[in-house]
Amino acid sequence: MAITVKPIPATKKAITEYVKFGIDLYEGNEYFVPPMIFDDVHTLLPSKNPAFDYCKAQCFMAYRDGRPVGRITGIINRQLNEKTGEAVARFGFVDFIDDEEVTDALFKAVEGWARSKGMTRIIGPMGFSDMDREGMLVEGFDEMGTMATIYNYDYYPRHMERLGYVKDTDWVEYRITIPDKVPDKMTRIAEIVMKKYDLRILKYTSGKKIKNDYGRALFELINEAYADLYGYSTLSEKQIEYYIDMYLSILRLEYVSVVVDKDDKLVGVGITIPSLAAAFRKAKGKILPMGWWHILRAMKGHNDVVDLLLIAVRPEYQSKGVNSLFFYDLLNLYIKNGVKFAETNLELEDNKNVQSQWEYFERRQHRRRRAYTKPL
Repeated sequence: MAITVKPIPATKKAITEYVKFGIDLYEGNEYFVPPMIFDDVHTLLPSKNPAFDYCKAQCFMAYRDGRPVGRITGIINRQLNEKTGEAVARFGFVDFIDDEEVTDALFKAVEGWARSKGMTRIIGPMGFSDMDREGMLVEGFDEMGTMATIYNYDYYPRHMERLGYVKDTDWVEYRITIPDKVPDKMTRIAEIVMKKYDLRILKYTSGKKIKNDYGRALFELINEAYADLYGYSTLSEKQIEYYIDMYLSILRLEYVSVVVDKDDKLVGVGITIPSLAAAFRKAKGKILPMGWWHILRAMKGHNDVVDLLLIAVRPEYQSKGVNSLFFYDLLNLYIKNGVKFAETNLELEDNKNVQSQWEYFERRQHRRRRAYTKPL
């Protein structure tokens, strides 16, 4: 049967079915970590996601004989295009069966949509901002992902290359073995840095208090620290409010490290959480009836893996050893709580400042993912 590609209306019902396809496709796969359905639905609905203030998007579904066989979303980030002076579209939320007719039809639809909006190049998989999952897996298909990353079958890169897409950039990920004690050299560096720059580490036990004290400052710091990274789109005021409410009240705060100067100005932050990969797999994308319980157990109970979600340092303090303070603070907690491994999540392959953080640890680079590009 011929492939039919249809634009998906931006309604909760239609987008929910779109999101569910991206989960159902991986049924039985032991490495896939499904997103929370409501989270992806909210990301794709203009009425929920403040990124639509400066983005436009269109979801497409491919059907064969009335059954869904693929999906893709085209995104145009007007703010980022104005910053770079380019006319670039993004594709994201892409999944498909291993069938050339399906991928041909999907990408023809999204590329045509992008051209009709005046775009001259397309990249992906990317989201609306860096807060969304990005990067197609090209190595590490036999490794369980994390709650913050994309998993895809190993045939995806082959289809991308066949369609004329080439590498734009790669991210790598490491699995770090937590040592039995904080390395002495790291302790010395951390203590020297704190004394030299008059810095201190703050710990919080109240989500409300950290939101009130540094919620806005934290996301403003992320904007500042990540401004020059590949594809980074500055978070707007409405997005900052959105993410403050979404994230800061659910963190396991002992795993959050806040560094401030003598005037209590935010210098850096390290946000880590117990791994939710196994819990998300058990939840199967749903909070109810028992998804919330699996997630709560993973967050509050014993968990021997942590995710290093983000580390951000003010530009004037980068390359001055401030990153050592986060591990000086957090490693003792990990050791006390029986944590054995840490997942770094995505870091650009050429970001040597980030990768130098891991020199103190036993580690292995176990996943690689790619942003592809193609002229339109």
